Amino acid sequence: MAANAPITQDVMTIPRKLPEGPINLVGLTREAMRDALIAAGTPERQAKMRVGQIWQWIYQWGVRDFAAMTNLAKAYRADLAERFVIELPEVVSRQVSIDGTRKYLVRIAGGHEVEVVYIPEEGRGTLCISSQVGCTLTCSFCHTGTQKLVRNLTAGEIVGQVMVARDDLGEWPTQGAPKDETRLLSNIVLMGMGEPLYNFENVRDAMKIAMDSEGIQLSRRRITLSTSGVVPEIARTAQEIGCQLAVSFHATTDEVRDKLVPINKKWNIAELLDALRSYPKVSNSERITFEYVMLDGVNDSDEDARRLIRLIEGIPAKINLIPFNEWPGAPYKRSSNNRIRAFADIIYKAGYASPIRTPRGEDIMAACGQLKSATERARKSRAQIAAESGLTG
Repeated sequence: MAANAPITQDVMTIPRKLPEGPINLVGLTREAMRDALIAAGTPERQAKMRVGQIWQWIYQWGVRDFAAMTNLAKAYRADLAERFVIELPEVVSRQVSIDGTRKYLVRIAGGHEVEVVYIPEEGRGTLCISSQVGCTLTCSFCHTGTQKLVRNLTAGEIVGQVMVARDDLGEWPTQGAPKDETRLLSNIVLMGMGEPLYNFENVRDAMKIAMDSEGIQLSRRRITLSTSGVVPEIARTAQEIGCQLAVSFHATTDEVRDKLVPINKKWNIAELLDALRSYPKVSNSERITFEYVMLDGVNDSDEDARRLIRLIEGIPAKINLIPFNEWPGAPYKRSSNNRIRAFADIIYKAGYASPIRTPRGEDIMAACGQLKSATERARKSRAQIAAESGLTG
């Protein structure tokens, strides 16, 4: 493999049999949309302008009907409607937690389903989106990781999750949302199903659409990509996406991290930290977030906290401590509140922000690590999962 070759998985992004009929414009880059319009008969000299017009209708106004694109000629709108569609993932179910968290089960091509979670907070709202159907990483504390990887999501299926949530929140101007209103959906985190850096190109293209100044218009600082540590793609994330970076860290020794986050066997803690120290975007104003799930008796000792401080020395960082969100068959227990607070205090006194994440949406299985689509929900017993994690004993 060439030194600069992208790290990918042998997994299809689209169904093996391509659908016939009109092309879906959602998810196409500006360049790809231009090429598609030219191929459909749009004069080349007009194509860039037409892309700009259609782009704004789709991503700024939330319009799905070509007939409503009133700054385009009527005949041209009819021609577009024959050749193209504007389609989003289908919402199969919508659950609302007692704390206001919303979980959407959405269906994509091939009949597969992924979960999307919207978390309302004071002054902001965060959408947790998925990048794959299932996950290949098999992190032993993660419910999503017990679902086998099916395929990567397309760029349209990724940005489509954002558009589906905006539909439900009534955030398009066509739904009456005032332009200067504080956004209900103000942040995106790629922390749902899948490893984003194993689907890099589609994630990149989708996030560029979300950040586009003539579309959804989210700042790159309001988008956070979470990786379990695909080291060769970390610098590329800064260069080609430019978003914030979070790392699913969860352990302070290779022995424990190998069991919790098996990708550590490929790129260990030292290699991961070297990549983070040279991350092009890292600075005191753009810190790397270390996500650390608190597992009773596994990674939550005072020595773990002190070791974590030594490991991340020199990296502008904050540590998000995540109380373990239990799920049926989970082989771990959540650390006690006192233990979590003691761990956080050690980190805080060393000069790092150490917020303890408040679990959200637990009553609808929408909390961190709990996502798993209904159609792929082949249950494993607690004993099976514990055996596979190597933590029996």
